[in-house]
Amino acid sequence: MSEVNNKTVQKIATREAYGKALAEFGAQYPNLVVLDADLANATKTNTFQKAFPERHIDCGIAECDMMGIAAGLSTVGKIPFASSFAMFAAGRAYEQVRNSIGYPHLNVKIGATHAGITVGEDGASHQCLEDIALMRVIPGMVVINPSDAVEARAAVQAAIEYVGPVYLRFGRAAVPVINDREDYKFEIGKGVLLREGTDVTIVATGICVSAALEAAEKLAEDGINAEVINIHTIKPLDEELIIKSAKKTGKVVTAEEHSIIGGLGGAVSEALSEKAPTPVCRIGMNDIFGESGSAGALVAKYGLDADGIYSKVKEFVK
Repeated sequence: MSEVNNKTVQKIATREAYGKALAEFGAQYPNLVVLDADLANATKTNTFQKAFPERHIDCGIAECDMMGIAAGLSTVGKIPFASSFAMFAAGRAYEQVRNSIGYPHLNVKIGATHAGITVGEDGASHQCLEDIALMRVIPGMVVINPSDAVEARAAVQAAIEYVGPVYLRFGRAAVPVINDREDYKFEIGKGVLLREGTDVTIVATGICVSAALEAAEKLAEDGINAEVINIHTIKPLDEELIIKSAKKTGKVVTAEEHSIIGGLGGAVSEALSEKAPTPVCRIGMNDIFGESGSAGALVAKYGLDADGIYSKVKEFVK
């Protein structure tokens, strides 16, 4: 639990929600199978494993083989979720994801946990800051990066119902639950307007969404009216929503726990440069690797928290 504007906010890791969602939907979808690479306790697929042991496959420390097995299962009517750390799922197994899943456009879902610098003490070798870029460039791959536990659960269900390859990005650290409201709706390829504004648009994804909302509150105290958009689906990108907001505010800031190269910032910049040229400030990891440290300390150091986003937006606007 944490306090935001005197309101108690629950914190849950999106990987926790991922594991619970798989177990929940396992009963509804008998063709749902889950694969893991000797990391079921960390990825939280052990929740599904306990409920449906006969539909959980531990492939061992062999992520490339796991992707091939998932591809094969999809061709006989199964809906496989292949799970591992983002560094291994998107990085180590990239060739298999590209050639065995992406190229034949198979119905495989990749559940990548422990993404970004919030992996913390595991350090740069495990802090995958390139996975969104890698998955975005694969033709036909849907890329989803949920902002909280509510969105993570909804993303899993949407991925199950979608026919085709999907990359789902989850985090290790607990993050504020911001989507626990009755009117919340998740739709692949549709962003969510969380706050209307007139002076600047903040387009955020993943853990940076809650930070962007906090930053917007601080900016309001300085007389800067920021619009905040949650982009949970980076591919396909909701260009219509982003362009409409950019035309209204005239300035766009992107915020992500990922490299500013090839991720959300790249996707938004590409769309705007082609269809609505707008000044853009990209907040993220600036062509650098992470380092070992606590998740909170790293997020603050690299300016991905509310204070960091507030400072950069304020400087950009003025």
